[in-house]
Amino acid sequence: MEYLQIIWFILLAVLFSGFFFLDGFDFGVGMAVKTLGHNEKERTQIINSIGPVWDGNEVWLITAGGAMFASFPNWYATLFSGYYLILLLILVGLIIRGVSFEFRANCPDYRKPLWDNVLALGSFMAPFFLGIMFISMIKGMPIDAAGNMSAHFFDYFNWFSIVGGIALTLLTYLHGLNYLSLKPTGVVSERAQNYAQGLYWVLYAGEVIFALLLIFQTDFLRVHPILTLLCLVLIVGFSVAAHVFTFRNRQGWAFAFSGLTLVSLVALIFCGLFPRVMISSISSKFDLMIKTASSSHYTLIVMTIATVILVPCILAYTIWAYWIFRKRIEMPAVGEN
Repeated sequence: MEYLQIIWFILLAVLFSGFFFLDGFDFGVGMAVKTLGHNEKERTQIINSIGPVWDGNEVWLITAGGAMFASFPNWYATLFSGYYLILLLILVGLIIRGVSFEFRANCPDYRKPLWDNVLALGSFMAPFFLGIMFISMIKGMPIDAAGNMSAHFFDYFNWFSIVGGIALTLLTYLHGLNYLSLKPTGVVSERAQNYAQGLYWVLYAGEVIFALLLIFQTDFLRVHPILTLLCLVLIVGFSVAAHVFTFRNRQGWAFAFSGLTLVSLVALIFCGLFPRVMISSISSKFDLMIKTASSSHYTLIVMTIATVILVPCILAYTIWAYWIFRKRIEMPAVGEN
């Protein structure tokens, strides 16, 4: 295994971390449209809080998928073919979520509740099925010697993957609530903070169940005991920190720590997988390894050069966009979309 292969494995973890940190609160805000907004004006204010940034946040997922295709084509081939239906459901969620913004903004008032429902559904589908995919993947899937995956329903949907899907959905929802306590003004911000204060107690129970299932249904603790325990501690620690700051009325810190909770979850998955990229439930001999799943040395060099040039530009643009739209969102006037 060469250093460029390890670097690109880490870069993929960074890209997925960026996606869950940024688009994670978008998913939470989308779900909050139905659970937090009590009337059309409040729901419009909630949607306006992510209006300028939600589509840019999704670019992180596209970039992660493209980077996986270029740097680890064998991983990409096995993952995308084996999880075809799950990925289709994720894509459907992202599509209906994306179009709901435009249709809601340009439809008659009596149809707005329909698109609110579509937005909430799409915002739920994406993190839930992403959780199903990643957690079933670390549990192990039936991958043969040729890297082909022939899975059945209960390989995808089992207690561990369902708990993982629910946990990821709840994490993104809480991340969205922390964002809404920070970004809008008025009653929406106060209500979001109150909801988060209560839901973190539910999250703690979910994290305990998830940790127990991780210990007994994966080999993470046996293969990487220190890193696995460290990541679990960070997940719980960041959750507690975010919870504490919601009570202290420090919305910015609560949002930062809820995002770091998601980053820690990604770190847990990638640390536990290393030096593998996918785990075979048939035999450990059929595991996809970083060494054999990656592209050629020349391809990785070219990608690294392009990344060094382009990533600072993308980061600078992202920071600039958030700086431009840094002001808090007021309640819309009567009749305003």
